[in-house]
Amino acid sequence: MDLPVSPPVSPMLARSAKTIPPGMHYEGKWDGFRSIIFRDGDEVEIGSRNERPMTRYFPEVVEAVRANLPRRCVVDGEIVVVTGDRLDFDRLLDRIHPADSRVRELAERTPASFVAFDLLALDGTDHMGDTFEQRRATLETALAGAEPPVHLTRSTTDQTLAQEWFEQFEGAGLDGIIAKRPDGTYLPGERALVKVKHDRTADCVVAGFRWHKSGGVVGSLLLGLYDDDGVLHHVGVSASFTMKRRAELVDELSAYRMADDVDDHPWAEWAKAEAHESARLPGAQSRWNAGKDLSWEPLRPELVIEVAYDHMQGDRFRHTAHFRRWRPDRDPRSCTYDQLYEPVRFDIAEVLGSA
Repeated sequence: MDLPVSPPVSPMLARSAKTIPPGMHYEGKWDGFRSIIFRDGDEVEIGSRNERPMTRYFPEVVEAVRANLPRRCVVDGEIVVVTGDRLDFDRLLDRIHPADSRVRELAERTPASFVAFDLLALDGTDHMGDTFEQRRATLETALAGAEPPVHLTRSTTDQTLAQEWFEQFEGAGLDGIIAKRPDGTYLPGERALVKVKHDRTADCVVAGFRWHKSGGVVGSLLLGLYDDDGVLHHVGVSASFTMKRRAELVDELSAYRMADDVDDHPWAEWAKAEAHESARLPGAQSRWNAGKDLSWEPLRPELVIEVAYDHMQGDRFRHTAHFRRWRPDRDPRSCTYDQLYEPVRFDIAEVLGSA
């Protein structure tokens, strides 16, 4: 490739805020794979947040880029999969598969889309030193003729409208708002953006834990919620603890460990491959790192904690939940999905509409 900005490039990142800041450009926060796309004629490379190429996993996006993006450009955006009227991160995860035949089958069955939201280079010009306002205007012109599955994300400087998007777009699978300084240049790898995500709480059963990678202390607590049939599902983890607190948890959890007798544990069959297909269990292999140790220590499901979460992905927490407090007053059986907030459904087509 012969572009003014060459791969790999680390995308500009965001720091968290609790409220939408004033005086900025606002966009929806997409729930997909962050991707910087490099195109030089027929050559296309899809870079990821960790700077590793993802080109082979999305052949349909490569073809869409050739059909819709300028012949020589570098564009920052998000690869997403839409199912029905909302984003579907589970189907997007399916695309990271080692078999090329499977990748191409899924490209036809659950095709991905690309949502563009920033411009790093166009033709022979490096635009990273331009302000975001300038980059956005250039991007709008460059993508004026683009058609699905390539989209230009909606953007506004109206803080009131951004608040409406924050409340509405969650129903289509987005998980917040991104705010960008109008005068900000593109700063690879730096947290120069602002993200505002939903913050909610839930009471969950602590049904197990994983050891920390350093050994000897607790790495994460495994969280569960009961469904209407009384089945305890693994819904995520809580892992944000200091090393001192991780050591203390070993002693606090010791009385609940079931290392020698797990037959009565709700997740006793976690090691069976067929169980991984039917429920969210903590022994499933990592899709991202085949060598990652996901072994866990079962606990009697008698402890309850309150955690903060920002977003649901199907029937589990999309990100690591944050520990708030122990809830000794709660009956574990009362920790059900019913307590979770259900956003009002919102058609993703309206979010992907005219920018």
